[in-house]
Amino acid sequence: MLTGKQRSYLKALANKIDPIMQIGKGGITENVIKQIDDALEARELIKIKVLNNSSLEAKDIANEVAEEVKAEFVQSIGNKFVIYRESEDKLINMPK
Repeated sequence: MLTGKQRSYLKALANKIDPIMQIGKGGITENVIKQIDDALEARELIKIKVLNNSSLEAKDIANEVAEEVKAEFVQSIGNKFVIYRESEDKLINMPK
């Protein structure tokens, strides 16, 4: 569980990164979950864009994806969302 201070720190970091993948009308498939899982292990913090042709809202997709990959939902703005999961290499030095 993220504290408010940690969530704010991650939001600041996420502001500088671009979305690394897109989710469209196909929704959340097993392949999408695998790619997100791999990306989280490599980067810890990722931003994903939900395309306009998707029938779901970004926040709904974000919560579902976060639950599937055992990650923390950080934020959702418009059609983009950010999730975080600590990897074994600990790339991000989180505040206490």
